[in-house]
Amino acid sequence: MRRDIGFPTIVTLAAMATLAALTADAMARQARPAPTNEATAPREAGEPIMAIVSIGSQRVTFYDADGWILRAPVSTGTTGRETPAGVFAIIEKDKDHHSTLYDDAWMPNMQRITWNGIALHGGPLPGYAASHGCVRMPYGFAEKLFDKTRIGMRVIISPNDAAPVEFSHPALFVPNAEAVAAAPARAEPLVREAAEAAKTADEAKKAAATAAREAALLTASLRKLEWLKSRADAELAFADKALAAAETDQAKAHAEELKQKAAATAAEAGTQLDRAKADAKSKLDAAAAANEAAKAAETKKAAAAKAASEAKLALEPVSVYISRATQKLYVRRNTHKRSPDGGEVFDATIEAPVTIRNPDKPIGTHVFTAVARNGAGLGAGLRWTAVTIDNGDDAKDALDRITIPQDVLDRIAPTALPRSSIIVSDEPLSRETNYRTEFVAVLSNQPQGGFLMRRPTVNVPVARNQPQGGFVMRRPTVNVPVASGNEWGNNGFGFFYQRNWNSQPASPRAGQYYMQQRWW
Repeated sequence: MRRDIGFPTIVTLAAMATLAALTADAMARQARPAPTNEATAPREAGEPIMAIVSIGSQRVTFYDADGWILRAPVSTGTTGRETPAGVFAIIEKDKDHHSTLYDDAWMPNMQRITWNGIALHGGPLPGYAASHGCVRMPYGFAEKLFDKTRIGMRVIISPNDAAPVEFSHPALFVPNAEAVAAAPARAEPLVREAAEAAKTADEAKKAAATAAREAALLTASLRKLEWLKSRADAELAFADKALAAAETDQAKAHAEELKQKAAATAAEAGTQLDRAKADAKSKLDAAAAANEAAKAAETKKAAAAKAASEAKLALEPVSVYISRATQKLYVRRNTHKRSPDGGEVFDATIEAPVTIRNPDKPIGTHVFTAVARNGAGLGAGLRWTAVTIDNGDDAKDALDRITIPQDVLDRIAPTALPRSSIIVSDEPLSRETNYRTEFVAVLSNQPQGGFLMRRPTVNVPVARNQPQGGFVMRRPTVNVPVASGNEWGNNGFGFFYQRNWNSQPASPRAGQYYMQQRWW
């Protein structure tokens, strides 16, 4: 039996179908942001200073001192493998990289931002987030960009759209014209002095080792002579007893002869022992003096190396990280020393407590960058920009709340250069920050699934009430090498091994405690 469907029913079904289609279309648009075409600024571009990745818009924009220069669509991490939002820097570049995690997958023009595998590289772009945590860029765009960037370039990954804005504030570094001009001339002789001090220390160390060996040999010879003298004295005593016991003239004559020989042997042994003791004292005194000279030379070497290091570092842009979570300030500069296990070593010799007004109030995450000199000449001031990627105070209010120790300012501000930066954040430094990175800070209120199945640099507990997908199934490493203050260490590689943990209170929004690695 056929039933006729009434007009109202048809209208209702049509409306439901239309609504379903519109809802599906809206969901598709939400899951797949509208593709952004590649774009190049209509002007001559300078060297890139920073890149900002917008997870929400699936777009990356590169900036020089005067604004944006390159823009392209990207594909960030999919659900469960989200690209972590935060502040990073390029730490390694590989033109023809192949993944060690994902079946030797080709990742051309790779620019690494964490050592556990997050990077910018060329890859397929389906029009939505689809990677395992990396930021995929168009193949041609990644190739064109590869030679334009340098190690240490800032990479900011923001949950939403963000862009640098011109910014000024009294707390930002103001270089000193005389200090900037004198820095190169000061560095050169200090480097020479450090090399000479190192040579002197090596020679003193060799001399001390030689003196110690000679003293040790003489000490062994002395013990042998003492044994011979003791034996000769025993033979003389035996001869005395034999002479006293002799009853016949013949026996007495024989015993007297033995006694005379024993007495001569004992006397000679005593003379040799006295001479050896005098020589031993002289050698031991010389060894002690050589050891003291070697210690003094090592002290002078360390002081000269530190002075030379600071002088060379004054020629490099300085990066400062201020954490509300730890109430500390950290300073880093690239040493340009190659690490034997990849990347370049970053100096990390300055760490200091910092005063933050209303420390229980969120401050947000802000990146202040000196993009260029504000005028001609080496002594000109710096022109700054600010980027904010997390809720909290605005950039000005954030800096208003912070008091940087004057001694720290005196060490780093006078020679501050373009590309210097100050990062202010509620977050502690990420576990991915180590001797081969500048700063890595991850927003704890954003998904971190992009670290899934990746080996961390350090195994450190983090706040438990935030997304932790990226820390699942991690294999921890121990004995993490970090940069030291003595010409980047004395073990030949420029770093020492550190296993000292320092528990720090987390941001109040986390409600738990972070275990913050002490890198210095």
